Amino acid sequence: MNGLNMNLPWDRPEPFVAGFKALPEHIDELRHVNNAVYVQWMESCAWQHSNALGLGFDCFARLDRSMAVLRHEIDYLASALRDDEVLMGTWLVQTDSRLKMDRLFQLVRPADGATLLRARTTFVCVQLSTGKPRRMPDEFVAGYGSAWRDCSGEHSGWK
Repeated sequence: MNGLNMNLPWDRPEPFVAGFKALPEHIDELRHVNNAVYVQWMESCAWQHSNALGLGFDCFARLDRSMAVLRHEIDYLASALRDDEVLMGTWLVQTDSRLKMDRLFQLVRPADGATLLRARTTFVCVQLSTGKPRRMPDEFVAGYGSAWRDCSGEHSGWK
């Protein structure tokens, strides 16, 4: 779905984009998409991006490594409502090429161009068999490295 950038107000150029629709089961008592669903959409978008980079779970299993969430920072800016179609953009923006990397997310509703969410997730490389932090294998550095963007000169609230 990476061709869905359609002149939307992305915070950064060239996001990887995944599309989602707000289904009835996503709606909570407040009549909008529950916050936990946004986190599920972030996870789905990250996996789609990782797979597109050739780093799917089969690769993780073969290498006995994975990128696990260490921290989420999320700003919920506006609500998605039932039947809204939304696009989640993501960028890999920071890494030490050893243990950690950061991924930014932005959720946009194309119907009105509203940004509904901005988030930063920090991942740490772990050994699947032990759950302990381990250095990123060369395949991770090469695969994720092809998508890393230097955003140090940008002036968004999410650097």
